[in-house]
Amino acid sequence: MSKVIITPGATTLADWCAIYEGASVALDAAAWQAIDASAAAVARIVAKGAPVYGINTGFGKLASVRIAEDDLATLQRNIVLSHAAGTGAPSPAKIVRLMMALKLASFGMGASGVKRETVAMLEAMLANGLTPVVPSQGSVGASGDLAPLSHMAAAMIGVGEIEVVGKRLPAADALARAGLAPLDLGPKEGLALLNGTQFSTANALAGLFRAETVFRSALITGALSTEAAKGSDAPFDARIHALRGHAGQREVGDALRTLMAGSAIRASHAEGDPRVQDPYCLRCQPQVMGAVLDLLRQAGTTLGIEANGVSDNPLIFADTDEALSGGNFHAEPVAFAADMIAMALCEIGSISERRIAMLVDPALSGLPAFLTPRPGLNSGFMIPQVTAAALVSENKQRAYPASVDSIPTSANQEDHVSMAAHGARRLLDMADNVSAVIGIELLAACQGIDFHAPLTSSDALEAAHKHLRAVVPMLEDDRHFHPDMEAATALIRTGSLVAAVPASLPGVG
Repeated sequence: MSKVIITPGATTLADWCAIYEGASVALDAAAWQAIDASAAAVARIVAKGAPVYGINTGFGKLASVRIAEDDLATLQRNIVLSHAAGTGAPSPAKIVRLMMALKLASFGMGASGVKRETVAMLEAMLANGLTPVVPSQGSVGASGDLAPLSHMAAAMIGVGEIEVVGKRLPAADALARAGLAPLDLGPKEGLALLNGTQFSTANALAGLFRAETVFRSALITGALSTEAAKGSDAPFDARIHALRGHAGQREVGDALRTLMAGSAIRASHAEGDPRVQDPYCLRCQPQVMGAVLDLLRQAGTTLGIEANGVSDNPLIFADTDEALSGGNFHAEPVAFAADMIAMALCEIGSISERRIAMLVDPALSGLPAFLTPRPGLNSGFMIPQVTAAALVSENKQRAYPASVDSIPTSANQEDHVSMAAHGARRLLDMADNVSAVIGIELLAACQGIDFHAPLTSSDALEAAHKHLRAVVPMLEDDRHFHPDMEAATALIRTGSLVAAVPASLPGVG
């Protein structure tokens, strides 16, 4: 398995994706000097005795309460325990690992005031496969992802549970088995651990990675559907898209044209076709999917910056021994990025479902009704299209922007919140829905292409057709449809379809 060296401030989206997919993690050794300097600055601030938020005061609305030096360790432990108040199903281990890696990178910037031992604990837990059990609900994405990150921090001090190789153990036992002792938190450390946007960012990044795979798969199925309906490739002409100028539109047009290049099906109706224009679900793919690509790239830019930033509070500036209190923990950029990804996923599924509906309608596609050789006796693809419509409608409801909502918390100290956490959490479920829609389109489009035999499509699309037919045969008569849908959806969800097609497809990175 690969290993990612986290370079604070310069870790790429590809690196974060590798970590999400299971790569091991280590912090760049060059980061330790800044970490040590930041911790030393906190020690000097404590020695001065002046009240400094997050170091020797209470938190949030209780910031005016001064804490005695003898109680500073208890203060940090208390904030972790009291804030570990999440609820709901445990977050997926892959999300928690990514969250931990993001926190490791943030600490590596040397602005959080945590000790070397605390950073090393995060690194060691990642190396030993110790994943804190983190409830998925409870963050409003304002003063950071307080509840989720507190559950992570609690595990580091031996409280709560840790998952090891799929088994949940008491945190203290899991640490002991790995030869690790629970942390004793020093000044600022509890707050540094639970303050920040890493939970929201991890979920949003996971959604982005899945959205990119779904997007590329939909380019392939869109081209297959165009072939099945004997649609025109003229709308993909580069000259059309150059006149408008959007980068995503140009690249999608190029990709669709490349996917269809050399098709005998296309050549068979290149001249003399009485149809003047195709429906929008075919003709406007560059405009719709190009806009989706541009949106995903903007979200990727935002999340890439966020993943490399420092979002706890206060921030420590070792050169001047200052602790500056600000609002980097507010997750508004992540909330906006998550909303953009949600809209993109919604539109990928929406235009795909319209292509499925077009293919099953003989008046529009010219194919047998519901893509079955013997309609009437057989229902064919009638209900899979209904399923796709149901999934698209569900995603429309989920795509309502989370970022426009706000509920004041913490006795109105935190009076405007981002709702980034649940805005990001919905993305994987939305991606699952879209994967199923694209899987249904793959089945329908390949079924349509089968009706054109012995004519063949392009080399790229024939590879996609062959990849599906290796696991799902053509539908001659009605059969149990669910296994076919599950098999096709797996090709989308895993990226297998994209990998099988010999074509370079645009993406986020």
